[in-house]
Amino acid sequence: MVNAAASAAERATEGPSLTLTRRLRARPEKVFAAWTQAAQLVQWFGPPNMRPATLNAELDVRTGGRYRISFTRDDGEYFEAGGIYREVVPNERLVFTWAWHSTPERESLVTITLKPDSAGTLMIFHHAQFFDEIARDNHQRGWSSFFDKLDAFVA
Repeated sequence: MVNAAASAAERATEGPSLTLTRRLRARPEKVFAAWTQAAQLVQWFGPPNMRPATLNAELDVRTGGRYRISFTRDDGEYFEAGGIYREVVPNERLVFTWAWHSTPERESLVTITLKPDSAGTLMIFHHAQFFDEIARDNHQRGWSSFFDKLDAFVA
């Protein structure tokens, strides 16, 4: 019983998380490139209410490398997120920290797993260690809209 209680306590300190699974109509190599090449990322990343010309991405895709992504919404609000790549396995897995410039103390962790699938790629996206349920729910809406754009981009 002690182990169960310890596991529950560990989960409580990790914060809420979300997992989104998508079948994308492209091979893992193409999906990986869309995540790791700045020229490709800027073609699909961001919310639908963003000024496309404002999207900027700086990616140093290697374990220990940093990234920064920024954009401005239609209403003029500026957003910037960044972090450090913790694990990079070409065409299979990306793990990186995620924090908005406005709340750097709320660092979370993203894990993207790519698996070959008969129709292309099964992408399993796990975003963990959210500050609270509101942050998780907001990110779930955001990531879902991003992935619609990613699917169209790689197809």
